[in-house]
Amino acid sequence: MSLDGKAALVTGGSRGIGEAVAIRLAEDGADVALTYHSRADRAADVVDRIKGLGRRAWAVQADSADAEAVRAAVSGVAAEFGRLDILVNNAGVGVLGPIGELALADVDRVLAVNVRAPFLMAQAAVGHLADGGRIINIGSCMAERVAFPGGSLYATSKTALTGLTKALARELGPRGITVNLVHPGPVDTEMNPADGESAALQTGFTALGRYGRPTEIASTVAHLAGDSGRYLTGASIAVDGGFAA
Repeated sequence: MSLDGKAALVTGGSRGIGEAVAIRLAEDGADVALTYHSRADRAADVVDRIKGLGRRAWAVQADSADAEAVRAAVSGVAAEFGRLDILVNNAGVGVLGPIGELALADVDRVLAVNVRAPFLMAQAAVGHLADGGRIINIGSCMAERVAFPGGSLYATSKTALTGLTKALARELGPRGITVNLVHPGPVDTEMNPADGESAALQTGFTALGRYGRPTEIASTVAHLAGDSGRYLTGASIAVDGGFAA
């Protein structure tokens, strides 16, 4: 249990990739807090599963588009657990469509959730993270390859995480804090189900010819969060089934 005694915060941890990450970190020994937007029932279920593994768990409602809620979530988790060792910036939204049809409200929300929130989360966490801590950002295969039209806004938001990751890795390196970016490919979640109307198109762009599972993304996050990831920083890691190959 390489994360025994560690405390983690996973944003958007009530479902999909975030849920899988929260459970995996708990399986590896961490106490885990998670944020959720609206599904209190799903968040409570994840909390119960983590507690069933013998770890402490806590869920906090926070809209990632709300700057104050983001900051309060970090300070709340640090107070609840008495420490913070791992931050996983997973929460995200996707709005696809021709650039000429995207509303300003769409632009503002996507950038607030996918770019500003990870920045503010990291900014708030730096004062609480123990030396040797971890920040892991969840990006997208569309930051590496935009294989079909309509992805300008989403790709812009996820590409911004590359700059944030590299800059923070350089800034926090002297404290032994690593900062890395994981780019999932098509993953079977409620937001992008493997039986959805665009699933065949997305699968066709992967080398493996299939969707990924949330647990496969969680495995890479767990590696980065654990002792074996302590010499990996500033990296962008594609867990995308060969989408960007």
